[in-house]
Amino acid sequence: MKQDNPRKRITKATISPKIQEEYQLHTLANGIRVAHKQVLHTQIAHCGIMFDIGSRDERPEQQGLAHFWEHMAFKGTEKRRSHHIINRLETVGGELNAYTTKEKICFHASVLDAHFDKALELLADISFRSVFPEKQIERERNVILEEMSMYYDSPEDAIQDDFDALLFPGHALGYNILGNQETVKSFSRADLRAFILENLDTERVIVSSVSRLPFAKVVKMAEKYLGEVPSQRSTQQRQPPASYQPVQQKVERVLTQAQCAMGRPAYPLTDDRKLPFFALVNLLGGPGMNSRFNMSLRERYGFVYSIDASYMAYLDAGYLGIYFGTEPRQLERSINLIYKELRRLREQPLTPTQLHRAKVQLMGQLAMSEESNNSFMLMMAKSLLDVGRVETLPAIFTEIENLTAEQLQEMAVEMFDEKDFSMLTFLPEE
Repeated sequence: MKQDNPRKRITKATISPKIQEEYQLHTLANGIRVAHKQVLHTQIAHCGIMFDIGSRDERPEQQGLAHFWEHMAFKGTEKRRSHHIINRLETVGGELNAYTTKEKICFHASVLDAHFDKALELLADISFRSVFPEKQIERERNVILEEMSMYYDSPEDAIQDDFDALLFPGHALGYNILGNQETVKSFSRADLRAFILENLDTERVIVSSVSRLPFAKVVKMAEKYLGEVPSQRSTQQRQPPASYQPVQQKVERVLTQAQCAMGRPAYPLTDDRKLPFFALVNLLGGPGMNSRFNMSLRERYGFVYSIDASYMAYLDAGYLGIYFGTEPRQLERSINLIYKELRRLREQPLTPTQLHRAKVQLMGQLAMSEESNNSFMLMMAKSLLDVGRVETLPAIFTEIENLTAEQLQEMAVEMFDEKDFSMLTFLPEE
């Protein structure tokens, strides 16, 4: 239940008429907002409750507490024990899940729409009425410590977590979402309750839904199960990261392949340049096998099995990360090939054909990702919390179509200078 993925604190959503057509929005008396998109061609209902709370809201001694809350929410409420929670939706073929990111906690479910009422009631119960039983705290503590060991034993995962700490030293954005052994071993029921009390703001909670149910019916159920949640405000303020200095770090570990993470800070999600930069990063190392990094390092030279470039945007920060594994003897050549591709984008503007292909590919990827109603439900909640609106695909496509080769080259000159890159390398122990 760990996931990675800029959150401006906006009290009211601003929705243009064009965007309004895509979904409907209702605000309960306690400030919780209900967002619904009606899709008539499906029998499956997806719903979730998303909090604008994440690991970046933890103090140093609280590292891992948001993720601990996510786990403990399933372990008992005022009227249910853990096995009742597990069986509630699974007995009707539904799914119940949750995840924690740097800035969000989300509990969500997917069921046949005939059971939507049951799903929303359960989500409300675990989100706001968990009791955090002491015996379950001790048991779940061990589960999370095992989860931490699992991630540590996977160098591909561990290096990404450690690279966050390298880019944001001493800042909560650099914390591992899972926490560390010392903090996880210290958590109590009182710590969980205090963390929620400090950070919960009902105006920063979204109930998100995608199904064929009419909006009025969804609102009626939300009023029934969430209308009596007490209104709560939080005065907690997120602090931006300090100024950045590039860092190079090598770590010896028990492994056979060298792992490398490299990158730099990038634009926050409130920056108008985020979509052009996303397009540029997608061209370099997105999911397509024809990305420039993949074509060079894998297809031409056979140095890597996979290489990824990703852009993560937060409320007041962001970063570019490039990750790959290779044989130690090929590490330097791989790094040089990456720098070569970065120089190409700085020095050579995309040709009209290259620019067109990059735009079409990105639009296709975005369209396919939105085809999933569950993904749209989660994206809708996150977008409303982050920027107060949900942009339509046509609006995003228009912005992509308006990108120019000169614009992307200027951005490459600004962001792809290797002297500004940090690098973390895991090397096999000698």
